[in-house]
Amino acid sequence: MANQPQSVRPVLSFLDKAGHRASEERFRLLSEIDREGSISAAAKRLNISYKAAWDAVNALNNLFSTPLVDAQPGGRKGGGAVLTDEGRRALEAHRHLTDRLNQFIAEIEREISGNPGATSLSNPLLWSFAMRTSARNVFHGIIEEIIPGAVNSEVCLRVSDRTVLTVIITNKSIESLDLRKGSEAFALIKASTPILMAETETVRLSARNQIQGTVISLEMGAVNSEVLLDIGNSKTLTVVITKQSALSLDIKTGDRMCAMIKASQIILGVE
Repeated sequence: MANQPQSVRPVLSFLDKAGHRASEERFRLLSEIDREGSISAAAKRLNISYKAAWDAVNALNNLFSTPLVDAQPGGRKGGGAVLTDEGRRALEAHRHLTDRLNQFIAEIEREISGNPGATSLSNPLLWSFAMRTSARNVFHGIIEEIIPGAVNSEVCLRVSDRTVLTVIITNKSIESLDLRKGSEAFALIKASTPILMAETETVRLSARNQIQGTVISLEMGAVNSEVLLDIGNSKTLTVVITKQSALSLDIKTGDRMCAMIKASQIILGVE
């Protein structure tokens, strides 16, 4: 029995003219949140964990300049969530583009099926890989200033009204990424990079980035603990520290903390 030709279904990662990106899985979550009015109910319909759904919502609100979801934590059975006007516009744009892309792919498949010499749609050379990163924290921002040095440059990236990240990268990277004042970029910060301390502690440190925030969740593990900070403007910062450090700092929900990040430990990326 001859193999049946594979049908190609496009998977659309949304990219608007400002350079914001979100995967199809996260748009499915947006759709369910819009339907259910609850992150926990949306997670249940998609068969994902409550934590994974919250992580996705936080990532979306960090990635876009305007939050897509207005959510109130309340546990697995409480709280509520609604899409903002920007969230509904993004969801509708994604639906429209996906429909049009499906029509386009269907037309190409019909053309290729009638042309024996055409290249198969399954050829990976026809598709580009979408970037995926292990960094838990990805922030979209606008470059406010670039201070050049002999070898390295200092880049100031505003990611919210309250937060400007200082990043040190090589001059060659500045040139290859075509970074300029006013241009957009993404800052990637591994969750294990920041150092946490109580906001009230008075310690002088060389870390250029000292980000204040409120603890909104703490998940204790056998070895490590995950702390989620609200850093303002619907932005969150995920920090992983040892369990012993979390116990020593006596971290609790609602505590004010300061996350310190060296300027050389932040990665910059562009579309």
